[in-house]
Amino acid sequence: MLIRLVAFALFVLLLAYGFSWLADRPGDLSLIWEGQIYQTKLIVAASAIIALIAAVMIAWWFVRLVWTSPHSVTRYFRARKRDRGYQALSTGLIAAGAGNALLARKMAARSRGLIRADQEPLISLLEAQAALIEGRYDEARAKFEAMANDPETRELGLRGLYLEARRLGANEAARQYAEKAADNAPYLPWAAQATLEYRSQAGRWDDAIRLLEQQKAARVVEKADANRLHAVLLTARAGEKLEGNPAGARDDAQQALKLAADFIPAALVAAKALFREGGVRKAASILEQAWKSAPHPEIGQAYVRARSGDSTLDRLKRAERLEGLRPNNVESLLVVAQAALDAQEFAKARAKAEAAARMQPREAAFLLLADIEEAETGDQGRVRHWLAQALKAPRDPAWVADGFVSDKWLPVSPVTGRLDAFEWKAPFGQIEGPLEDGSVPPIETALKTLPPLRDVRPESPVNDHRIIELERAATIAEAVRPTPAPAPAKSKPVEPVSGKTPAPGEAKPFFGGLPDDPGVRDPRVDPEPKTRLRLF
Repeated sequence: MLIRLVAFALFVLLLAYGFSWLADRPGDLSLIWEGQIYQTKLIVAASAIIALIAAVMIAWWFVRLVWTSPHSVTRYFRARKRDRGYQALSTGLIAAGAGNALLARKMAARSRGLIRADQEPLISLLEAQAALIEGRYDEARAKFEAMANDPETRELGLRGLYLEARRLGANEAARQYAEKAADNAPYLPWAAQATLEYRSQAGRWDDAIRLLEQQKAARVVEKADANRLHAVLLTARAGEKLEGNPAGARDDAQQALKLAADFIPAALVAAKALFREGGVRKAASILEQAWKSAPHPEIGQAYVRARSGDSTLDRLKRAERLEGLRPNNVESLLVVAQAALDAQEFAKARAKAEAAARMQPREAAFLLLADIEEAETGDQGRVRHWLAQALKAPRDPAWVADGFVSDKWLPVSPVTGRLDAFEWKAPFGQIEGPLEDGSVPPIETALKTLPPLRDVRPESPVNDHRIIELERAATIAEAVRPTPAPAPAKSKPVEPVSGKTPAPGEAKPFFGGLPDDPGVRDPRVDPEPKTRLRLF
């Protein structure tokens, strides 16, 4: 519009300039026609020519307007009808999105009456949406199938069929619809993601990797996300190859580490594959690099137990090397404490475990202190004290995905089937700390309230079960002890347990000499199951 306005202004200026130029240069124009001489001023002749041209143009416009008026009138009413149809279609789509099924169906019928359905596929979509809102799923499925057979609306129909299959729980049908859509259009994010997850759930790692490469080429996913998913798929494939093909597992895991250098499962699989091939030094290097980036207990365990023939002292040295790579770290302290416990160096183990509990009071540190106490002293009172602290402490990190806690990493969530869903974090859903204040007691408080060490004989260590039984036996003996009477009553002596009469000066059995009283139960005859005495 602006260009036309500028062009018209330039034309007027040029025309005015031309007339002024002719006015400054007066002259006469003579024309001889059939023996007659016609003479006029030059400016008048120019004006007459311009007026004639304008009159011809106006006459042509009028004739053309009259000639094309029927078509123009028809086109006007057709455009008006189409506009009304699109207005109804827009209103219907908005109503369907808002959940107004009645208005959506009404607008769908009006749109079909004003617009040809073969020219506007959105009418079929509106009708399918209205059917879904009203619960007529068979009709909606038929609409989506019709759209899936039309090349123009194939992708829309396949997505509708996929969502319907997911709603009905028909996972196999949903997988087929998603794969068909991904094969025809790998640039569709929903189809590619769903197909990738289905292939991963089925363990078709090669097909999943191939599809991911197509997504990456079509720029459906970002480069960083594609590299991460590629590393996950390679690690999953390497895990399956680990037993039968360690070399292939090693190559896949190392390629995964190139794509995601801090991916702990890939480092573990690569190290295990190298251990099977005898490359202990290279595997240790991979584990050290992974430990530097993110200390992980599985990395520490694999590193410490790299050589099966190592002594406990050798494992302790390897654990201390890990601590040197990441000092002042909870995982480093726990690894050293466990290795020291295995090597029977209880002082070092206790010091490292207490340092870990000071840095981060969680259940692993307190459980390790309980193990140290059990191995060093065998005092069950102190062991139970540390176990109580572990119950009140926050839980240790684990592999968690969609609320599911796994003892090992998995490429796919068993709950939702989502790829790369597992994270190393503390699980939810536990009560942290005492019910009174909801806080974890610090290690200093736990050390102050630690029960004193019992005098346990090393030649016959007493476990917690034996202590409980001995205390129960003492209670029974106190209950059945005879009360002295003023005059001895005639009673039949109770035979000893062994069936022999003790010689003079010989110690009597534990239950010998019970009074012949029917109100007192002889534990030797019919002992109660709940008060059965067991001496160890």
